[in-house]
Amino acid sequence: AGDRLGPWNLSVKAHGDCVDFMKTFNVPMLVVGGGGYVIRNVSRCWAWETAVVTGTEVPNDLPWTDYWDYFAPSYQLHADLRSKGAPYIKQRNTAQYLDGVRKQIFENLRRLQGAPSVQMQEIPPPIFTELDSEDEDMLTDDQKRVLELERSVEHSAEFMSGPEFSG
Repeated sequence: AGDRLGPWNLSVKAHGDCVDFMKTFNVPMLVVGGGGYVIRNVSRCWAWETAVVTGTEVPNDLPWTDYWDYFAPSYQLHADLRSKGAPYIKQRNTAQYLDGVRKQIFENLRRLQGAPSVQMQEIPPPIFTELDSEDEDMLTDDQKRVLELERSVEHSAEFMSGPEFSG
């Protein structure tokens, strides 16, 4: 599709899956976005993400609208957006590498200075990972959710699986 971001193998559906994952935290969300390199791709992505955010089912075959031309040439929401003849690029990031990137991002965020009038507080360390089963039974649902997230090595929404990604 001529999009410089296209080689990342991130489909419109996968992009929406990221939004759907964020919805599972059940907190208020403001979904905003920037532009993109190819308007056909941006149009599809925002149409799909709007459907995901609002919980609306939409067909893959798009109905005619004043914006019909933006969805050419397939006129489908989930079209193959790669450039003609472009292969899918093999994922070469290991789970270990990605975990290191995640940890570095959290460390960088932890060190950021807050805005002058915004209350900031130290992020507590993981506290639920060393509980026995009796203690786990006494946790609230929210605490159990935190426990599950702290113990997970690979989240259920992870798009990489298989032996080639197991660090």
